[in-house]
Amino acid sequence: MRTMIGFAYLVILFLINMQLAAQQQQDLMAKDIVKKSDDNMRGKSSQADITIKIIRPMWHREMTMKAWSKGADYSMILVKSPAKEKGIVFLKRKKEVWNWIPSIERNIKLPPSMMSQSWMGTDFTNDDLVKEASAVDDYTHKLLGKESIKGKECYKIEMIPKPSAAIVWEKVIVWIDTLDFLELKAEFYDEDGELVNVMNCDVVKLLGGRKVTSKIEMIPTDKKGYSTIIIYNDIVFDKEINDNFFTARTMKQLK
Repeated sequence: MRTMIGFAYLVILFLINMQLAAQQQQDLMAKDIVKKSDDNMRGKSSQADITIKIIRPMWHREMTMKAWSKGADYSMILVKSPAKEKGIVFLKRKKEVWNWIPSIERNIKLPPSMMSQSWMGTDFTNDDLVKEASAVDDYTHKLLGKESIKGKECYKIEMIPKPSAAIVWEKVIVWIDTLDFLELKAEFYDEDGELVNVMNCDVVKLLGGRKVTSKIEMIPTDKKGYSTIIIYNDIVFDKEINDNFFTARTMKQLK
């Protein structure tokens, strides 16, 4: 009898270990999918010309920008128009984010608490644009299955912020297509589990020698008629950029 009980215990333990191993493999696969998608849009380095359209029920506003990035540690954004904001620069250097405001000739370090605030009146946050948080390293990932988005089969992945990450969202769900690993949709949920923002990515183009989603639209769910659209007009990938470019000195010199 004891032998049977012992055997049953070993079988149960084996099945639990198999289930845990399968879950760990699935979580690893989900993280790899997110990393592949992130790497595709980022490259070793990138230089991009961008248009941002802010849409409100009673008015529209448009900005143009130049953006540089190198890996996950460095990024720089220069606002080129309209004239009122021209010359404003945002710099991410590892985990530090700085904002140069030419009208007052001040360079301001943004604290982590400001990463969740609106970026220059858009529906994107500071973190969405300068990406202080890493979609790969600052979340845990779980593959929920596959779903079709606009006729394309996608991995559906749940992303939960790690306790150490300064991220406002309770969870983010992303859809990444299984063919080109392009993120086609994302949903952002608050601490109460309520859907706050929906991000749709489409208009796939060949820019800089690779397929990218050239149009990204962020839509707040509780504000009818509100949205912000980012359009990538041109991107150059993998052109060498020295680390010394991403400095406060450079911020003040950009035109």
